[in-house]
Amino acid sequence: MKTYEHVYQLLKKSDTFITGEYLAEQLGLSRTAIWKAIKKLEKNGIIIEAVKNKGYRICSGDLLLPEKIADALQIAVSMNDNSLSTQLDAKKGIETASQTPHLYLATQQGKAKGRFERPFFTAEQEQGGIYMSLHFKPQLSFNQTKPYTLMVAASIVKAISRLTGIETEIKWVNDIYLDGKKIGGILTEAMTSVETGAITDVIIGVGFNFSIKDFPESLTAKATSLFSTEQPTISRNQLITEIWKLFFTIPEKDLLKVYKEKSLVLDKTITFMENGQTYKGTAYEITDRGELLVRLDNGQKKTLTSGEISLSSW
Repeated sequence: MKTYEHVYQLLKKSDTFITGEYLAEQLGLSRTAIWKAIKKLEKNGIIIEAVKNKGYRICSGDLLLPEKIADALQIAVSMNDNSLSTQLDAKKGIETASQTPHLYLATQQGKAKGRFERPFFTAEQEQGGIYMSLHFKPQLSFNQTKPYTLMVAASIVKAISRLTGIETEIKWVNDIYLDGKKIGGILTEAMTSVETGAITDVIIGVGFNFSIKDFPESLTAKATSLFSTEQPTISRNQLITEIWKLFFTIPEKDLLKVYKEKSLVLDKTITFMENGQTYKGTAYEITDRGELLVRLDNGQKKTLTSGEISLSSW
């Protein structure tokens, strides 16, 4: 663990000021090294109050700690401070045969993309968002592959509820919503062996608005943050750890049950396009494979496996 991460953990544990002398003694470092660590924390968006003869105190912000998350999850975790996309980081990990499962983290992303190659908004402030991709090697046939997007979505809403008491919802198939606005999205990519047809690698990417105060004007009506006005009651480290703990430990059937219970679209009137034609109907079921079953106004039934839907009464 780096010096500034050790300093952060000591400051985070205290509600009062801690002197530079005490920090130096605890870590076996010089006062100059402590000062440099404080400046590094401030560069990472941590607001620190410094008072002469009293020391330092964290006012707001949190710091991602890959080693702490790795210890909790017992998997490889790394962070790229100059990431273009954690999905790209994970793909580079495949090329270099990195250990799996492997969780890739970033504080910002230069070229984040969601489904259908759409650009994905990422916060400019260092502590505003959660950007991560999990790479693992299932080695399963296509028919055996689990509905990973649904399972991660359920893990996210359940983790948020457990840690904060805030209830979020899921818009089929891969978006997390709070009070009618989007706060997160999931992108799952799979790679198949030409020889065997098996799914060899899966990368699940998550982009999540954790504590963002300002959005571009074009997004203010449709995007929000888990903590938008108040100070966060939990850290990003806690939320990241809880999400993947649930993903790894809760049975698939239980996560699918959560997904359906937290669905924004079930029993709602929706519209969608298929082959250039617009359809309208009621979403009445989500299958265990993640398909959305819709009953059209004329009584006909449709099965949607992917695509965009809109709620007619938002």
